[in-house]
Amino acid sequence: MNELLWIAQILLAGVFLFTGVSKLLIYERVMGAVEVRSKGIPAGVSRGLAAFIGLAEIAGAMGVISPPSLLPDHLLIRLAAAGLALIMVLAGIYHLRRQDSAAPAVTLFLLALFIIVGRWPR
Repeated sequence: MNELLWIAQILLAGVFLFTGVSKLLIYERVMGAVEVRSKGIPAGVSRGLAAFIGLAEIAGAMGVISPPSLLPDHLLIRLAAAGLALIMVLAGIYHLRRQDSAAPAVTLFLLALFIIVGRWPR
């Protein structure tokens, strides 16, 4: 089970590192892709908000792959996964309000939830 959890953690971290860095470095291209995908409806995300979300995603990704010895009982890993799950709840609401697919947000939420439950102390 430990190996499966580490695979999930690395996968979750990789996705959020990629999306977080994208929001920080190529904001215009990301927002352009969002607008094209939703047939020209403005994204409604300022550069500052995108940078904040990107930094939160990067911090969560780093926390999810942190060594378990930093805090007892994988506490940092569970807190980081919970933060990423919260971001995905908000992302799902954002996409549903825009009438976009929320499937990626739901999938990443479930992956974060799997990590939280799997790393819960017994």
